[in-house]
Amino acid sequence: MGAKLFTAAVTAVGAFRTRSSRRRSFSSSTNTGRKPRIASPKKLTTPSISNPKDVEKGDTVDGIEWADEQNQVLAQVRCGSSVFITGSAGSGKTLLLQHIIGVLEQVHGPQKVFVTASTGVAACAIRGQTLHSFAAIGFGKADRDTLVDRVLLNKSATKRWKKVKALVIDEVSMVDAEMFENLEFIARQVKSSNKVWGGIQLVVSGDFFQLPPITSQYGKQFAFEADCWDASFDAQVELKKIFRQSDPRLIKLLDGMRKGKGDSEDLEVLKQSCLLSEPDSSVVRLYPRIEDVKRVNNERMESLGEQVFMYKAIDGGIDGFKRGIVADQLEICRGARVMLIKNLDTKSQLCNGATGTVAGFFLAKQNSSLGEYLPLVRFDSGIQMIIEPERWEIVEGGKVVAWREQIPLILAWALSVHKCQGMTLDTLHTDLSRAFGYGMVYVALSRVRSLEGLSLSGFNPFKIKAHPKVVHFYEQLGSHKLLKDDEADDRMKEVCADC
Repeated sequence: MGAKLFTAAVTAVGAFRTRSSRRRSFSSSTNTGRKPRIASPKKLTTPSISNPKDVEKGDTVDGIEWADEQNQVLAQVRCGSSVFITGSAGSGKTLLLQHIIGVLEQVHGPQKVFVTASTGVAACAIRGQTLHSFAAIGFGKADRDTLVDRVLLNKSATKRWKKVKALVIDEVSMVDAEMFENLEFIARQVKSSNKVWGGIQLVVSGDFFQLPPITSQYGKQFAFEADCWDASFDAQVELKKIFRQSDPRLIKLLDGMRKGKGDSEDLEVLKQSCLLSEPDSSVVRLYPRIEDVKRVNNERMESLGEQVFMYKAIDGGIDGFKRGIVADQLEICRGARVMLIKNLDTKSQLCNGATGTVAGFFLAKQNSSLGEYLPLVRFDSGIQMIIEPERWEIVEGGKVVAWREQIPLILAWALSVHKCQGMTLDTLHTDLSRAFGYGMVYVALSRVRSLEGLSLSGFNPFKIKAHPKVVHFYEQLGSHKLLKDDEADDRMKEVCADC
């Protein structure tokens, strides 16, 4: 960049951790030169349940009242059932999954519960690891016997597979059928068991109407096409209640788009969201291709002509597990539009996806001799906060195997549709004419909370499409019911017998 580059390597993170965990937070009206009042937002951790039986019908968790369907899923998981959980974007799949992990750790012990996801971003959200990292089968194509040999020749991988009692897989929509079948085969072989998945309790989550796996267009593509799919689960459940959006018009619109449909009323709503001019610079733009995202963000930051601060992450643990964790390097400047990528204080709306503008940089009070400056962000909600380094951890069987400390921000003039999957945004703009592939328009538009925060260009109703195989799968999904109480009791007896 033409602007002068300042390096503020994040090397004083340890010092930040040893002092008070309070974060400096003050309202946007505080700009009088007086020392700001220091607030102390609650430090958030991954939700867990001290006693799995504590979550009952009508309970409220993190401000959300569980519906009957969530309570039933938790009860079945507690009984040892293998479950597939799906539902629309915003139906609370990730939050439910976090509490399910707590249940599994109570039943099996943290060391025997392994949490994975198909992507690094999704894995970080649930403090897990990527599915490839857990499986240790590499990324190249190989026959099943070769994959089993790879695992058996890897002592740590063999130990994982033998130890695992419960396996969580999030964002399964991006796992193809071949990989799902291979993993099931490996589980049986390594555990020397004829039971499906070698007797592992499986909890899988994802929405196949969202972004599909990158694979051949021929043959079996989706995980639900795997020969072992139905045999892998005691229950397959679709969550119906939507938490992200409350506007009935938007919920109806997104439900139609999810299935590749759109009646005249829905299309009219989309047309009304189209702009004739460029949206405000504070609005996040979504692009299908990462190249466009990098170009827009770089151009916008160059145009500010401000001094650029670079933050280099600090890493620990096993290098092989860091694939997909937050970026190694962050470059920002005063005036840059940024997005928070970690929950800091959900009550103050300082959560993953919150956007704002860098108002300046402040010298860290400790280790200031190193010249380390921290960014002050004025969030769109009105809150200002000096952003300190945060830690991302990869946990395997209850043990942290890798971690990264970095400033929890990314540039946010533009984001990729893939990057924003799982996020909630107050405002967004996207060009529908640029969308490609199944589910992309649905994923993009389902990020926004309300119609008021949505703006579009390049309106093209033919870009709204769902894969026919996925549509058929969900039509058949209604035939899968939760286990009956007597079946659940029998399953729990089996689990207890193995303990």
